[in-house]
Amino acid sequence: MPKEQPVAESSDRPARRGRPRSVATEQAILLSAYDIMAEEGLAAATIDAVARRSKVSKMTIYKWWPSREALLIDAFLMRAAALLPLGAGGAPLDVVEDHAAAYAEALAGDFGKVQLAVVAECITNGGSAAIFSERYLGPRRAALLEVLRAGQAGGSITRAQEAGDLYDQIYGTLFYQYVFGFRAPARDHARALVRAVLTRP
Repeated sequence: MPKEQPVAESSDRPARRGRPRSVATEQAILLSAYDIMAEEGLAAATIDAVARRSKVSKMTIYKWWPSREALLIDAFLMRAAALLPLGAGGAPLDVVEDHAAAYAEALAGDFGKVQLAVVAECITNGGSAAIFSERYLGPRRAALLEVLRAGQAGGSITRAQEAGDLYDQIYGTLFYQYVFGFRAPARDHARALVRAVLTRP
């Protein structure tokens, strides 16, 4: 059975200029931004609030991030990399099932709340979620499409439908149900959904 090859995860951040950032300071800023969104909501996650919590000057934050939107996306990406790593390896069907289950579990926690906040910020400032798709969803979707195609080629994924449509049926369903409250995110439900989508005739 084909094995998934590890996929390097990239933050796709713009090239940095000038002196290198302090990793500890950067992590403090990103963690503060994430925690404020999780605890108090999007409106509270201002540059002033992040500066106060992280004990870093606003000047430093503005120097490293061109906008609040960029900062909040990076904060979300940092947490996503920890909760939903890509390229763990394994049989394709198992990889998708495990990832979908982890995503459902993350949605049930503060990750779901923060994801909605970041998408809302992107739409409010840019008129669409295009930057969110470019920075977060696009790379992850592409990586899992490779896994789905490997499963189709190896026979563990029996649906012949286009891989992108299969991905959207799984993750679109989980996100839709979460956003509108139709079903609480749960690992078991996510696993059953993956099997239903990928292995039915």
